[in-house]
Order: sequence, then structure tokens, then C-alpha cells
Amino acid sequence: TLLLGAAAQFGIFATVLGALTLNYFGLISFTLPQAAAIGIIGGADGPTAIYLSGKLAPELLGAIAVAAYSYMALVPLIQPPIMRALTSEKERKIRMVQLRTVSKREKILFPVVLLLLVALLLPDAAPLLGMFCFG
Repeated sequence: TLLLGAAAQFGIFATVLGALTLNYFGLISFTLPQAAAIGIIGGADGPTAIYLSGKLAPELLGAIAVAAYSYMALVPLIQPPIMRALTSEKERKIRMVQLRTVSKREKILFPVVLLLLVALLLPDAAPLLGMFCFG
């Protein structure tokens, strides 16, 4: 977890600096909010990248959404080699058991109730959490 978190932080800063470097050399002109919106893609978190780009740089939302969903589509290809590198064969053979059966009603009501509570208490976070709940 520490390595993945550190990689996400490095990815964000490297991407922001990369966008600002393009601006410095006159290749493409990005403002700091635009560079920050682009940089959040480096954190490998699609819904957050889409939400943040809508707030910081709405004009880049389409391109950032395509990049974010492209990354999310590649997760099944990227994740297995990382998991093999960071875990032993014994750890990968562990079978998790489900503690209890979750009913269909719970599966439907939990995201709905959660989103309603968040929308009432923290309305600014509702779009982001909505993407997590229903994505």
C-alpha cells in the first residue's frame, strides 16, 4: 500500500511538472489549474481526475475523461504484474471467505442511502461519491 500510494503521489507531481515544462518550452500553454487537473491523472484515480478537472479546468474535461477511462480500462493488464512483483506465491494462494451473505436489497440500498447522506451533509462531494457508488 505504501509503494502504491507513493507511486500515485510521484505520478501526480511528475505529471504537473511535465505539463508546466511543456508551457515553459512554449510547446503547449497550460495554466497552473489546467496543469493540476492534468496532474491528477498521474494519481491513477479516474473518478477523482474527472471531478477535479470539472472544477479546475472544465475546458479539459473531455480529454481528461478519455485519459482516465483509458487508464481504468487498462487496470486488468497493469495490475497482475505489479501484484506478482509485490506478493509471494503463498500470499497469492490465500482464499478469502465471505463473512456473511450480503442481500440484494443491501447491495442496492447502501449506495443510494450513502449518496443521499453525503448529498445532504457534503453537497460538493456528492458528484464524486456518486461516481464511486454507481460506477
